[in-house]
Order: sequence, then structure tokens, then C-alpha cells
Amino acid sequence: MSGHSKWKTNKGKKGVADAKRGATFTKIIKELVVVARDGGGNPDSNPRLRAIMQKAKEANMPSDNVKMAIKRGTGELPGVVYEAVMYEAYGPGGVAILVDSLTDNKNRTTAELRNLMSKRGGNMAGAGSVSWIFTQKGYISVSKDKVKEDELMNIVLDAGAEDMKHEDNSYEIYTAVQDLEKVKAALVEKGIKWDDAELTMVPSSTIKVTGNEAKQVLALVESLEDHDDVQQVYANFDIPDEILNEAAGGE
Repeated sequence: MSGHSKWKTNKGKKGVADAKRGATFTKIIKELVVVARDGGGNPDSNPRLRAIMQKAKEANMPSDNVKMAIKRGTGELPGVVYEAVMYEAYGPGGVAILVDSLTDNKNRTTAELRNLMSKRGGNMAGAGSVSWIFTQKGYISVSKDKVKEDELMNIVLDAGAEDMKHEDNSYEIYTAVQDLEKVKAALVEKGIKWDDAELTMVPSSTIKVTGNEAKQVLALVESLEDHDDVQQVYANFDIPDEILNEAAGGE
């Protein structure tokens, strides 16, 4: 998990180009529509909506876009009906992959993702083939230069975090789904900024991948993430830092 999380965090630090920003907005709008449809348009009573609204704010999405997406979800405005579909797959080296998508045409999305995977060394898998490896958790990454380890650990554990691990340059904090916002609030109160904070799928085991095979895995995951209907991609790879940094555009 740390490998995949670290790669995503490093990618985020590069900044968002205009084209990428537009794609990010599209994905967030879909999430807002679906979450408002399923849980209502009031963020006070819909924690999932509150989390997506925060994500929109962090992406600098105009508030009018957010409001319109929520109204489409609640039925106050007409809009496209999206279906949530979770695809399961294997990548190069036997890496387990979950693809979280929102689509208005499941048949089209399935065909496009299957074609994309076949071109990049991946294969669709049956329902339940890899999902059992993953558990949904809250995830927060904080750079080590922001705070001392003991101080951060006391703050997050007191706020309800389940675990904290340290990587080379960052701390990784894991929470139960319902406690993510509470831990984020505790960090805000102490003036501690995070690099990444989200609900994610944490694998119970990882697969080490190196060399060209590692680059193939990252290319596949990035291609899946770039698909318009894909919201998130989760994978259980463990890849050396130098390859992760190179793929993420790092130094």
C-alpha cells in the first residue's frame, strides 16, 4: 500500500496542468452527483458528501460547479444517471488491481477498460477475485518536515487513528472510514498540513515488482486513472522508490 500511496502523493506534488485539472473536475462532479443522490445534499448529515466537497475545495473547483452537481444528484436539476461499478483485475507480475468507476454506460466502459488492460499487460478478473485483499480505510500522508513523529502520533491516535507508519520522507496515517474527518480536523486544529488525505483501499498483502515489470504496472495504473469513467485505482504493488519517483515525475 505504501508504494501505491507514495506514488500518488508524489504525482500530486507536481501540480495539476489545465487538462488534468479539467479531468479532475469531471471526476469530482460525478462523485458529487452520486453521493448526493445516495445520501442527500446536506453535508452536515452526509459525511461522504462533506468529504467530496472538501476534495473539490482542495482542487480549487468553483463553488457554482459544486452546487450544480449536488442539485443534479438530489434531482433539483436534470442530469445524467451514473452507475458505480468496481472492476477487478490483475496487472503485470500478478499485481491485484481494483478500478472504482462511475459510468452512464456500463457496457461501453467495460469494453474500453478491457481493451486498455489487454494493451498494457493486464487482465480483467471475476467478481471477488482480488477485492478480498482490500479493506477500505482513511489515509493521510504528512511530510516529515511538517511535524515531529512523537507529536504527530499523539495527535492522530488521540483523534482516533488506527495506525501510523513512516516512510523515507513522510508519515502515513490510517483510520477507520468514519474517523478520517475527525483526524483531519485534529490536524487542522494544530496547524499541520497534509500532502494527501482520502478514503482508500488498503491491501492485506503486497507484491514486489521491479525493473521493466514495475514500469509496466505503473503505466497500466496511470492509463486506467486517466480514463474518464475511472474515479480511483487501487493496487497492491511494492515498487522501489527510484522507479516510483521517476514515474511520478520526481527527481
